Amino acid sequence: MESLKETLEKAPIVKFGEYEYFIHPMSDGIPLITKELLEQTIDRIMALSELDCDKILVIEAMGLHLGAGLCMRTGVPFVVARKRSYGLPGEMEFSQRTGYDENKIYLNGIEKGDRVIIVDDVLSTGGTLMGLLGALTEMGAEIEDIIILFNKGHNKEKIEQEFGITIKTVFDVKVENGQVKVLDDIS
Repeated sequence: MESLKETLEKAPIVKFGEYEYFIHPMSDGIPLITKELLEQTIDRIMALSELDCDKILVIEAMGLHLGAGLCMRTGVPFVVARKRSYGLPGEMEFSQRTGYDENKIYLNGIEKGDRVIIVDDVLSTGGTLMGLLGALTEMGAEIEDIIILFNKGHNKEKIEQEFGITIKTVFDVKVENGQVKVLDDIS
């Protein structure tokens, strides 16, 4: 069985314009999410946080398996930031700007005073995370932790300074010469 790190280092690279994007089961669902790979991922995330919170917040679509795995392991419920508005009372809308796309994201199920841990698959430009942090701050939620599986961005420190919070990452990576290079690993 390959480790999470080994599968990451073997991930194929595709280009969206000048943006180099790695394809991995935990960030794209391709080619296959196995029980063993999901368990390794959940173990790595749990090594970074006590998950002492009211809710785990993940982002559609690739956060769904992370939220489900963490919920099953800890009993902490999870809520999903969605790409569609449902128009429910208290719904919050924010902009998601990535290196290659721009969309609206909608939050339901978060209330003032909720202690929230954000879990996301990839931090690249930080556009999604900055929008989410702004929305949660406006809603009056307490952000207990931010855990990113793969950090390939250059804006981590900027986001940490702007919002006064530490972002924990399982792997810091970069794409170089058509290959994923692991720069930092918590193991």
